[in-house]
Amino acid sequence: MSKALLALLVAALVCGCASVRTLDAAMPGAPIVYSGTRLDLYALGGGCCAKDRFGADAPRYPGLDLPASALLDTVLLPLSVLTVLGVGFQASGGL
Repeated sequence: MSKALLALLVAALVCGCASVRTLDAAMPGAPIVYSGTRLDLYALGGGCCAKDRFGADAPRYPGLDLPASALLDTVLLPLSVLTVLGVGFQASGGL
């Protein structure tokens, strides 16, 4: 593993992933599709009120968090699109 990739991974873990923050927020009216990537881009653009718009604070270093958030948002894209369309899941665990 290259040192740059390792540094990026450590920075993402230390800063907190924007995608995870926005999914945990569950704020009504907040963006769902690519929410973490949008939060990072909002912070990089100098947005002032991330908590009001996304329901979560922006990461301390959004430029470092952007690749990890974009990757996670891409993996979660089918679920987030279904959520926006109103498809619900009735999942339960256990035996």
